[in-house]
Amino acid sequence: MSKIDFPFPGGGLSVGEVARRSGVAVSTLHFYEAKGLIRSLRTEGNQRRYPRGVLRRVAVIKVAQRTGIPLATIQAALARLPDGRAPTAEDWAQLSRAWRAELDERIRKLGQLRDQLDDCIGCGCLSLKACPLRNPQDVLGAEGAGPRLLEPEVD
Repeated sequence: MSKIDFPFPGGGLSVGEVARRSGVAVSTLHFYEAKGLIRSLRTEGNQRRYPRGVLRRVAVIKVAQRTGIPLATIQAALARLPDGRAPTAEDWAQLSRAWRAELDERIRKLGQLRDQLDDCIGCGCLSLKACPLRNPQDVLGAEGAGPRLLEPEVD
């Protein structure tokens, strides 16, 4: 594709420009692109060029990550946005409303975990049957007597 008919105004931003302006490492931008979170086009010289709207997309990704939203959830949300333009304030409002319920549930569960943890600190409890953190609702008891591996090792 020649520079004359390149679809981004001014030929787009280089990966270095996006990195500098967004505060994100070049390797992170390449990772985001590989995961389909952002997109670029290639010049005749095979250099990446990004539309200016990528800066807002990267900002949305970083804010979402800071709130603990998993990258797969961010990817799914961004995939629903129109390609070729920066997310708008309305786009962000829709995304944040959807993520709010997920964050509220996570906060609720963390608060519950914190409150249960207070009861366990220093108790010396060795009863898996009674421990709500290690064996909620005695799920291991339903499997019969004997030792159980609660957190299987991952090879």
